[in-house]
Amino acid sequence: MLAGKHLLLIVGGGIAAYKSLDLIRRARAEGAEVTPVLTRAGAEFVTPLSVSSLAGKRVFSDLWDLTDEAEMGHIQLSRVADLLVVAPATADLMAKMAGGHADDLASTLLLATDTPVLIAPSMNVRMWEHAATRRNLATLRQDGIAVVGPGTGDMACGEYGPGRMAEPSEILDAIRARLGGGRLAGRHVIVTSGPTHEPIDPVRYIANRSSGAQGAAIAAALAGLGARVSFVTGPAEVPPPPGVDAIRVETAAEMQDAVTRALPADAAVLAAAVADWRVANASAHKMKKGPDGAPRLEFAENPDILATLSRAPDRPRLVVGFAAETDDVLANARAKLARKGCDWIVANDVSPATGIMGGAENAVRLLTPEGVEEWPRAPKAEIARKLAHRIAEALA
Repeated sequence: MLAGKHLLLIVGGGIAAYKSLDLIRRARAEGAEVTPVLTRAGAEFVTPLSVSSLAGKRVFSDLWDLTDEAEMGHIQLSRVADLLVVAPATADLMAKMAGGHADDLASTLLLATDTPVLIAPSMNVRMWEHAATRRNLATLRQDGIAVVGPGTGDMACGEYGPGRMAEPSEILDAIRARLGGGRLAGRHVIVTSGPTHEPIDPVRYIANRSSGAQGAAIAAALAGLGARVSFVTGPAEVPPPPGVDAIRVETAAEMQDAVTRALPADAAVLAAAVADWRVANASAHKMKKGPDGAPRLEFAENPDILATLSRAPDRPRLVVGFAAETDDVLANARAKLARKGCDWIVANDVSPATGIMGGAENAVRLLTPEGVEEWPRAPKAEIARKLAHRIAEALA
């Protein structure tokens, strides 16, 4: 799919640099030409020989190579490619890009180019969450830089959280999307994610333990394949991924309204853990303890977003629902598939012992008219990519 495309790959100095070797191999397998640039710090993690061997090209690293600079080689390098990819994009490289620095070959190339740029951030969780990095990221996005990842998981430093560089397959999806060759280019997909909060009073609400991680990963994977994604998210722990149209809601009613407004669409993936009930007699004031004991709450059923969408006149061609179960997972998922009228159901066991609800991994069963597929436990980003590619096949 990348035949005839020229990528300039800048490898920054981080432990994730080893993934860049696989990225080179995969990109070349799809027909891309890859010109590698290795920073001085990057060379501490992968060798120029290994990078050069996989790329089939010389590695560039020194701005002051007189043979190249006699003809302003850094200008030429930065403009002959179809896309500049920075993987890993360290906190230092992102800061240089945001500040317009040009004190080595990589930063000079990035400043001298008028070619689109895609970065795959990779760093310690504290560095990723630092205010300076957040400012730099916002600046880069405002400048038109595309971002893929980072993912959440265990760090080489022993910590856990966001900051892991996206996997090579995910970066390749983003490359295809950036170059206009994604499998879902021109398609519109609605994705719902996270919990809903149903108010009891101004300070209390009914919710569940959904982090929104799986829905966000699905939205990112679909956008990586070139889809235009309307991402309807409840108050989730995980922020919306870059490259999607984020629509924030609180309640199930608001989510249903947002989904309806987002139509028409080619597909919809309803991954949100929507509360089944709301408090019909929610108080406008904070409820206080009193001599009469606990307040009596009256419940009303929330709108069934999946069933409503599946039967809508402007129904998407493919509607995918989720079934989060703690007992009789397959039986309950089959019943839900028949009851809701959707095309596919992604079922998972969210019993407390699995650690899936709110965790970094998932294990699912995909129910389609053709049967049941067992997908083994894997990072949620990997489950999302697999689902995105299945959606692309179905819409092809």
